[in-house]
Amino acid sequence: MLIGEVAQRSGVSARMLRHYESLGLVRPSGRTGSGYREYSGEDIRRIFHIESLRSLGLSLREIGRALDDPGFTPSALVDDLIRQTRDRIAAETEVLRRLRRIDAAAPADWEDVLQVVALLQALGSKNANARQRAALSAAGEVPMPVEALVEAVLNETEPNVAGALRWALARSGHGGPALLAEGLASPVAAVRERAVRSLAEMPGGEATALLRDALAHPDVVVRDHAALALGTRGADAVVPTLVDMIAEGRNDTDAADALSVLANDAATAERIATRIVERLAHDTTQAPARGRLTQALAGIPGATASHALTELSRDVDRAVALTAAHLLQLRDAQ
Repeated sequence: MLIGEVAQRSGVSARMLRHYESLGLVRPSGRTGSGYREYSGEDIRRIFHIESLRSLGLSLREIGRALDDPGFTPSALVDDLIRQTRDRIAAETEVLRRLRRIDAAAPADWEDVLQVVALLQALGSKNANARQRAALSAAGEVPMPVEALVEAVLNETEPNVAGALRWALARSGHGGPALLAEGLASPVAAVRERAVRSLAEMPGGEATALLRDALAHPDVVVRDHAALALGTRGADAVVPTLVDMIAEGRNDTDAADALSVLANDAATAERIATRIVERLAHDTTQAPARGRLTQALAGIPGATASHALTELSRDVDRAVALTAAHLLQLRDAQ
């Protein structure tokens, strides 16, 4: 079979077949009387073998060894090809991710593209100051893509940088809450906490709805942060959770502050005071918890809280009694 026909049947161009011959990969078994290359059936099978190995990513040099060296074993080479392929896929995936984020920023011109690229690079910097500057500049004329901000805030361990990223994310517009909700499902506890802390700073009904859902989260840290955020937003359904946080010493100061905000409503203030009194009366409530609950009554106006403080001023626990008496004096002075 002549080279033209081989090229037609195999899909390998005549030029590539000559290149294979120059490398010694496949040599036509014969020549016609006119000197044209003539390929045998065995030659054609070898061409198909070469193309099959090329499809796996082997170089022509590696293909030559594979076909001609009886001692050449495929295992090590295949393992190396798997590693190279994974590395290539990872690199190309990263490029695709960056392109999508640039596209999400809707750049108007190449200057905008360059600014987004610079911001993305700064967010990935090992230098915390560089990451913080990137976060603070993300709300500029060319905003950072929301996906990039969410990824950064969920991975950030430096408190100052994390705060700047949450600030930028809260001003980034739509899309942030839904992406943060995915962070709440992370198997990593620190990522879940960063997600709920970020949601707590996001404005709007979508973030509030997700925080309400987070009250049933299996992670107590997530539940507590959600309750604190909802308390400052006026959601009185979190009163039981906030009271439990105070009793159990989990972010008790923040929980008391949130209760004070909710207590601006007179009816809610009475419910809060009632809940605290009920918890104080619980048999398992220990002395430190009773002291924290008593102190929490300081921010709760109304008759129920005042009556509770009066009763507590006669408590057998001297620390509780002194705290309650002091709080009563402050009320009388107002």
